[in-house]
Amino acid sequence: MSEAARRLDLAELGFDAGAHVLVRHALAALPEGAVLHLHGHHPDLEVHARAFARQLGHAGRTPESAERFAAATVPSGAPLRHLLQRGPATDARRATAERALGAAPDRVHEAPPAHWGLAARGALVEAGAPRFDFALRDKSVVWGDDLAAMYAAGAAAQWDPATAIAWHGKAPAPELEDALVAVLTYLIENETAALLVPARFCAQVHPHFREVLQLLALQAADEARHIEVFMRRAHLHRTDLGLSTAGGQASLHTLVVEPDFAAASFLLSVLGEGSFVHLLGFLHQHAPDDCTRQIMKLAAVDEARHVAFGMAHLRWQAAREPSLLGRLATAIERRHSALQHTAGLNDEVFDALVVLAAGGLAPAAIARGFAAVQQLQAQMDAGRRVRLQQLGFAAEQATALSALHTRNFM
Repeated sequence: MSEAARRLDLAELGFDAGAHVLVRHALAALPEGAVLHLHGHHPDLEVHARAFARQLGHAGRTPESAERFAAATVPSGAPLRHLLQRGPATDARRATAERALGAAPDRVHEAPPAHWGLAARGALVEAGAPRFDFALRDKSVVWGDDLAAMYAAGAAAQWDPATAIAWHGKAPAPELEDALVAVLTYLIENETAALLVPARFCAQVHPHFREVLQLLALQAADEARHIEVFMRRAHLHRTDLGLSTAGGQASLHTLVVEPDFAAASFLLSVLGEGSFVHLLGFLHQHAPDDCTRQIMKLAAVDEARHVAFGMAHLRWQAAREPSLLGRLATAIERRHSALQHTAGLNDEVFDALVVLAAGGLAPAAIARGFAAVQQLQAQMDAGRRVRLQQLGFAAEQATALSALHTRNFM
C-alpha cells in the first residue's frame, strides 16, 4: 500500500465535529496491522484519537520525537499528530456480534433466537440486545413455499378504490338494492373478522420471517380495503345497513379467538375465504350494477391470494408435522360443536342472494334464483373438498369435514 493511502489530513477538523467518520473510512481500507498517520491542526486531535483507538480496538501512539513530529507533514502543512494501527475490527461491537442468518441454502433460520429481535435478516446483531419473545418463531410453524413471490404479486396487485371502481350509475330496482345492502352488511362483518385474524398473528411472528409478516400485513390491508368498498357501495343509494345476527357473529367469534396459528389459517383462509371466493364470484355474476360487479371481481382476486397463502403455509407445515392434519380436523369439529345450536347463515342474507340471482321478484325468477344459491353452496362444498384433499386428507374425510364447515360460509 502506498504511503499516501496510509496518511490522512484532517486539516482543522476535530473528532468533536466529525473527524471520526473520515478516520473510520481510512482504517477500513487498511489491512490489519497497517498504520494510519493522522495529520491536523485541531488542538485536541491527539487526545480524541487515543480515545477513539481504545474504543474500537485499534492501537494508538504518539510520534516518537519532536523532530519527527515536525518533519512528517502533508502538503497542507498539517503536522503529524497521532498514529493509529489498524486492529482486528473497526468496531468492538461488531467483533462480538452474530449474523442473523440461517444455514444454507435458503438462509432462513429454523428457530431464530429471541435476542435477534427486530434485526433485519442478515444484519449483525450486537450482543446484549433485548429479548423479544415472539410466540411464532419456528420456521416449520409459519413458513411456506414461494412466499416472496406471493408477496411481490400481492403488492403489485393492490388497487385504489377511488380509481379502480366507477362510483356512479343509476340505482338498481329497489328490491335489488335492498338485497344488495343486506349482503354487503354481511360481507362487512365477515371481512372485519378476516382483518383481525391476520393482524393478531402478525404481531406474534418473529420478524426474521419477514415474508410471513409482509403477507399477513398485506392480507389485513386487503380486508381493510374490502370493508371500505363494501361500506361505500352500501351507502351509495341507502342510508341504513342491514341486520347483523347473533348467529353470524358467533361464527366469526370462533375465528377471532382461535389461538392456534395453523388452525386459524385453516379455518379462515382455506375453508372460509375459499368459500368466499365462490360467493364473490356469484355476486359478480349476479350484480345489479357495474359498480358492484367491479367490486366483487377485484375482491375475489384478493381473496384467492389469501387462500393461496394459507394453502402454501399449511402444506409446508403438514410435510414436517405428521400430526397437523389431525389437529386441523379437530379444529373443524370443535368449531362445529360450538356453533351447532346457532342459526347459521342469516336468513335475510340467504333470501337476498336468491333475489339478486333472480334479478327480480317474479315467481319463475325466484325459482331460478333459489336454484342458483343452492348451486353456489354445492360449489363451495366441492371447493372445500378439493382443498382439503390437497392438504393431504383422504377423499372420504374431506367430504365429512367439509360438511361440518359453518353454514355462515366464513
